[in-house]
Order: sequence, then structure tokens, then C-alpha cells
Amino acid sequence: MSITATAFRPCVVIPCYNHGATMAGVLKRLQPFALPVIIVDDGSDAVTKQELAQLTGVTLISLESNRGKGEAVITGLKAASQAGFTHAIQLDADGQHCIEDVPRFLDEARTHPGCLISGMPDYDDSVPKSRLYGRYVTHVWVWIETLSLSLKDSMCGFRVYPLVATLAVIAKHSPGKGMDFDTEIMVRLYWAGTDSRFLRTRVIYPVDGVSHFDALRDNLRISWMHTRLFFGMLPRIPALLIRRRQSAHWAQVPERKGLAGMRLMLNIYQRLGRRAFNALLYPVVAWMWLTGGTQRKASQQWLAQVRQQAQCLGVTLPAGLNSYRHFLRFGDAMLNKIAAWRGDILWGRDIEFAPGSREVLQPQAGQGKLILAAHLGDIEASRALAQVEAGLVINALVFTDHAQRFRQIIEEIAPQAGVNLLPVSHIGPETAMLLQEKLDAGEWVAIVGDRVAVNTQRGGERRVCWSPFMGNRAPFPQGPFILAAALRCPVILMMVLREQGKLRIHAENFADPLVLPRATRQQALQEHIDNYARRLECYALRSPLDWFNFYDFWQLPPEKESGC
Repeated sequence: MSITATAFRPCVVIPCYNHGATMAGVLKRLQPFALPVIIVDDGSDAVTKQELAQLTGVTLISLESNRGKGEAVITGLKAASQAGFTHAIQLDADGQHCIEDVPRFLDEARTHPGCLISGMPDYDDSVPKSRLYGRYVTHVWVWIETLSLSLKDSMCGFRVYPLVATLAVIAKHSPGKGMDFDTEIMVRLYWAGTDSRFLRTRVIYPVDGVSHFDALRDNLRISWMHTRLFFGMLPRIPALLIRRRQSAHWAQVPERKGLAGMRLMLNIYQRLGRRAFNALLYPVVAWMWLTGGTQRKASQQWLAQVRQQAQCLGVTLPAGLNSYRHFLRFGDAMLNKIAAWRGDILWGRDIEFAPGSREVLQPQAGQGKLILAAHLGDIEASRALAQVEAGLVINALVFTDHAQRFRQIIEEIAPQAGVNLLPVSHIGPETAMLLQEKLDAGEWVAIVGDRVAVNTQRGGERRVCWSPFMGNRAPFPQGPFILAAALRCPVILMMVLREQGKLRIHAENFADPLVLPRATRQQALQEHIDNYARRLECYALRSPLDWFNFYDFWQLPPEKESGC
């Protein structure tokens, strides 16, 4: 997140060794993208040198002798950095890569500027079987060397390097200079904390292509590289294991053992009341704060981001913002879920409407509405009060893969809390049909629009939109907004924040209905999500401790158990 979209300056680096005949074709395919190109001639023969000398509009660097692909790439990366570029796209000179995918790689690098973006090859029948099978041996070794399955392919030469991170690793640990470079630099970047992200891309082996892979020499070089990396991994085992735990997304983090403490606390509340609960909340939360390193780090990151954005916008923040108080607020919100359903939260004394919100939430006979909410504040308290006080049924759409045990604890003490929960594993046509039945019956539906679940990949692409949020771009799920458009009902944005010692219900009209025209569907979807992100930021700045996303909100969840 240190490199903003406006500072993103990419170029292309192409190592070349006796590929003069194919270079003109590669440059012609690159031409539509108007990218600066650096070609590193790795001691090619006279014919290639002559062909390269005739090229125009490129930066040509010539090495006196053949030093290997890795050395050529390193030379190109250093030249790119010195020229002021932030990222370098590495391409092979023989034309085997699908250069038409460059915009996809650039978009991914722009979205995740701190990551190494690498191709994951889709081969056709031209790939030599020995090369294909040999890759799997390297894959296994890489997974061992990183104690992770997240590096899906370490040998593809089509990638985008973040130059600052890459050159820092090269300066500290000089990687292999030959065909072993691609794999070693990816592993060492991972060790240094730089994640890799992978995009499927077509790779061919031209019939008349020139390969410089020496079966004996390069296989020995690669074997020695894996030996070095394996023994380099051994002292890093503790750090790698910790990293695996800390890199998990919210939907993959196991619920903490502290739930046993929360069960005890809620039972104390049930028997002794809120004062006893509050007295014990401080030491219980202190224990969770001390032992919850991942959540504590996420809380601190969030508050730092809030302070930075507030300073940029000239917004005055509430006093006392620290991660321990953040944890305390979360514990208090957990109790409010119970208290509201038990009737212990009262209008006027404990909860009130923000100006104008009561009118927005007025029910209309026979017309259901969709509440667009977030993991910000005590939305569950308002859902309970709406049913207890006004007889209005608000159904909550929840994902079955999250907080199962906590919901069980809640329902043990307040069984009615689970009556109108609608568990789903993903949002699809069957979800829309279920919700339409609720709306037709005059009931309301609440859905959160801020969390991206692990299984957001459908049809080969992530169903998210990236929107500015707290000074950085964050991923938001498309599903809730597509669902709202399909239901064609009034959509209300609603947050329940703790302000001045009370819960305050904020509600505003978001769309009536939310429309996604076929001709401009993606643009309209992006605009609605951008609007949601703007309003979410506004409410979060009013009450930062009400933010209950205890993970790195600006990163996508991995596709699999530990993938990127």
C-alpha cells in the first residue's frame, strides 16, 4: 500500500541471448501498450547484435559476455529503478508469452503494488513433456522451502516485479544468475515478506524457437539452488509458521479459544447483570488482546489508517483511540446482541435515532426493504428492537462459514436471535428467490456489503470491485449489490454507532431501486460500490472503534487454504 496508483510507473525488461530474429515481433505486440522497454543483450552473437542495433524506441543494454538469464534480468531491473520506474514486467524474448495479457498483469500490479505478479502457464501441446513434468519437482521443493502452497508456479518468466522490494532482496542475498533466478528470487521475496499473486496465461513453445536450457548444467544449477534454499529455510521455520497464521483472511481464521471466556461472560451477564459483566470485561479483553496477535495487529493497522485519513480530510476523531479500547468495544457489542433480544436495551435510555433516520425506516404496508449494513457497530441490536418493539421482522443474511460457534452461544442465551437468520454459503439465484419471498411477505432483509468471502471466485474471476476506502483501495463484494438489483426493492444504508454514550441509529436512502442497466452494468455496479465505500468511510470516521473487521481489510482473501 506504499505505492499509490498515481505513483505506479511500469516498464518492460526483456533479457535477450541470440533471439534477434524474434525481438521485432515481440516489440510489435507490445506497441499498443505504449510501455518503455529495456532490452538487455546477454552477450549475443554478432547477427543478434546487428538486429538489436536496428531497433528504435527502446533502451538497449549490452553485456560483453554471456552471464546467464538471471544476471541479464538483474541488470535490467537495476536500470529500470535508476530510470525512476516502480515496477518492471519481465518477458522472454522468444515470443512464448501471451503479451496480450500485459494489461491484466498491470492491473493486478496496480491493485497490489507490493506483490510480485507472476504468470501461471496454460500450456498447449507444444510444451516438451520433460519440461512440463520437471516443473512439478520444483513446485514441491518450493512448497517445502516456504512451508506454504501459496507459490503456485515459480518458473514462469512472465511477471511484474516491485522494484524496491526485489532489489533489496538482490542486494542482501544474490540469487542465481542463470535459469535458477526466477524460482530463487520468488522464494527469497516470500521469505522477505513479499507475497506473490498469480494469473493464468497462455504459454507456447514455438516450433522454430531457440532454447538455451542445458539439461545437465541447468538441472545441476537448479538442484544446488534448492539445496541452498532448503537449508536457508530451516532457521526461518518459526517465522514462516507465524506468517502462515497471520496471512489468513477473516473467513479462514479459526474462532479463538477466547469464545469459552465469552460464554462465561455472557452467562455472568444472564445471572448477575451488566455491572458484573462490565467489571469482568476488562481483564477478559486484556487477555484476548495480549494473546490475539493477529487481531491486535489488524486493529492497530486500522486505527493508524483512520488517523492518517482523518488528518488528510481535516476530520476530528473521538478521543481515546487505541487497540485495547477497540477490543473492549467489540466485547461490549457482543453483549448488546444478547441485551437487545432480551429487552434490556431501551429506547431513549440506551438507543436513539440520528436526525432524519426514523423517517427513512418507517415501514410501509406490504413492502419489504433491503438494509445494506456493515461490520460497523451494533446492527444486531436494531434488528432485535425492530422486532421486539415494532413487530417488524428483519431477516439477516449470514454466511455459514463464519462465527458458527459464537452464534450457537448467542442462541443458547437468547434463542430468538437465531430465528430470522438466513444462512448461505454463497450468493446465487437461489438466494434471490429466498429473499424475494421474504420481501413479498412485507419482511425486511439485512445484508452486509463489506466482507469478501473466500469463495468469491466464479467463472475464473474474482467477483469484487475495488474502491477507495480510508486512503487506499479495498475490495468490496459485488454479490450484495447484484442481489439488491435483482430484488428491485428500496435499499437503505444503515449503521448503529456508539456515540456520546448511546447507540445511535443512522439510516439513509441508498437506492430505490438499485439499477444495473445492461449496457453499463459494470460501470453502474462500480458507482454503487464506490458510493457505499464513501458512506462507510464517513460513518467509520464518526466512530472508529465500532469497526469489527479484525483483519487486513485492503487485501483479497486467498483462493485456497494458503494461496494468494
